[in-house]
Amino acid sequence: MKIEELLKIFKEVYGEGKEPIRCFFSSGRVNLIGEHTDYNGGYVFPAALNVGTTVLVRKRNDKKICLYATDLKELVEADIDKIDEYKNIRWGNYQLGVVKELKEAGYEVGGLDMLFHDTVPHGAGLSSSAAIECATGIAVYSLFNSKPIDKVELSFICQRAENRFVGVNCGIMDQFASSLGKKDHAIFLNTRTMEYRYVPLKLGDYKIVISNTNKKRSLAESKYNERRSQCERGLEFLKRKLNISCLGELDVETFEKYKNLIDDEIILKRVRHVVYEDDRVLKSIDVLQKGDLEGFGKLMIQSHISLRDDYEVTGFELDTLFDEALKVEGVIGSRMTGAGFGGCTVSIVHKDAIEEFARKVGENYHAKTGLVADFYTFEIDDGAREIEI
Repeated sequence: MKIEELLKIFKEVYGEGKEPIRCFFSSGRVNLIGEHTDYNGGYVFPAALNVGTTVLVRKRNDKKICLYATDLKELVEADIDKIDEYKNIRWGNYQLGVVKELKEAGYEVGGLDMLFHDTVPHGAGLSSSAAIECATGIAVYSLFNSKPIDKVELSFICQRAENRFVGVNCGIMDQFASSLGKKDHAIFLNTRTMEYRYVPLKLGDYKIVISNTNKKRSLAESKYNERRSQCERGLEFLKRKLNISCLGELDVETFEKYKNLIDDEIILKRVRHVVYEDDRVLKSIDVLQKGDLEGFGKLMIQSHISLRDDYEVTGFELDTLFDEALKVEGVIGSRMTGAGFGGCTVSIVHKDAIEEFARKVGENYHAKTGLVADFYTFEIDDGAREIEI
């Protein structure tokens, strides 16, 4: 939907006004490699996508935050001084949580009319919530504070909103990528130190294709908690001889030297995945800086195999998408992305093969699973920003 159309809807909902209407955007994200490493103090490698949340916003002369979404057609009104009363509303709590966290961080906030338009496919694990949060955060901040916002600070504010107000115990990666994304670059983020750098990701004739299993992820949360616990046990084994605070401090050489300290085969497999996955992220930086996209694709494939065999979080549906993707000529890399047990794969596909990819992978996936997959083609884009109207 074009901005002109959004402006028309905005005025239909809120009427004409003296204050100017401004427009902000923040993107969805995909993690390209570095899975189940974040809660182990390891490395992640996300990129912002060219889909996300657009918000039109205008100041009010009272302390009301008014929210409206193009897909829900539902108006929410909240009093800034009583935001805690709105924690359990059906829609709008992500936005109101961000307003509360901005206020508690000492930034100016005030009454606003806001119109949201979301283009992130829901249920695809592309972090529509982070896009909503970061778009809200940069919009509210920008209308009441003169100094440009620190986007690292923005990501932490949005994470706290999701943790404290919404009650979802997410890490920092989603908001970080949505806020700090950069066109044609991935973000290398050390989740232990929060150091980050941009790594060129020039796809050329290739595109990012997300394949959604459309499987209900009933196991994801319990298995996620189980894997976290197993990693913590692995860390305790290693701390008998090593002075480390998290698995992210381990390199491959040190792990291989001391892995015999772990006398449980399952725990050993979990730790091995984390250590080698961190190593694959570091190797990804190296190959991409050399312009070796095929080398990066091979690392993606290795990542999926490790997630399948050592971390055991893929499942039949994700493995089927992965296997079928690699049968298509023009695919140089594919892997599951996200928590696992459903969700999506991310593949790098030549632009001329995308139609065949969706057809062949879709048909074979349906034949083997009985489910219908969805396919989305994306480019790497900038994160949170203002859009000139």
